Amino acid sequence: MNIFFLILITCFLSISAKAREIGETEITTEDGIEVYQDEKYYLLKKNVVINSDNFILNAENVKINFKNNLHDITELNAKGNVKFNSSEFKIKGIGDNLRFEVENEKITIKGIDSKLQTEDIEMYSDGLIKVNNLNGEFSLKGKNSKLINENIFIRGESIDGTFSNNKDKKEITFLNVIDEKISYVKNNDSEMYANKINFNNETSLIELIDNVTIIRNGEKVTGDYGTLDTKNNSYKIKSNNQTKVKVIIQNNE
Repeated sequence: MNIFFLILITCFLSISAKAREIGETEITTEDGIEVYQDEKYYLLKKNVVINSDNFILNAENVKINFKNNLHDITELNAKGNVKFNSSEFKIKGIGDNLRFEVENEKITIKGIDSKLQTEDIEMYSDGLIKVNNLNGEFSLKGKNSKLINENIFIRGESIDGTFSNNKDKKEITFLNVIDEKISYVKNNDSEMYANKINFNNETSLIELIDNVTIIRNGEKVTGDYGTLDTKNNSYKIKSNNQTKVKVIIQNNE
């Protein structure tokens, strides 16, 4: 049976001028809080601001799942003009909807102009952005999806991959980009276009499938299938029976 009650006390819904101290969670909301003790969740309604040691969250409405007490948060579900900033998990996000699983460090953001920023990677989409901060898996779905860091720019309607934390900065170890119109990947010395672009760090190969274009070192090569070896700094382009490989070499002298 539900146990439902309203809490309108200043120790939780702070309306005083007292500054938040370390270890405290300060929540402000215009329409109060509804706590469901048996189901282990509570609802915050209208112009919600949560300020804790681990994160700051702004949203119109928030549902919070907890484990033992109200401060023992296991999952956040926020809706409406969401802004999320966690210095502990090194994540910033904005969007229409946000879900954050605290223990697993999984974050999902949905909506037009969604943005997710980790320590050194930025992700944008008008659909969905999903990141597992522990194992490095990420997924972007929808129009205007793109991923940017210091060494690479990726654009496509569907972007799936994995980044590694083995070094000082995150590096993409696996990548699968799909776009019916055209996918685009740019690294330090090459621009690549294709309907499908795959990368596997173990083989050091970038694979391009359908409507392929590679631009590098003043050369523009088009075809139907291509591979670029990032280790050996070489590439190959092939054609099917209906088309030919085309090469354009610019004279930069």
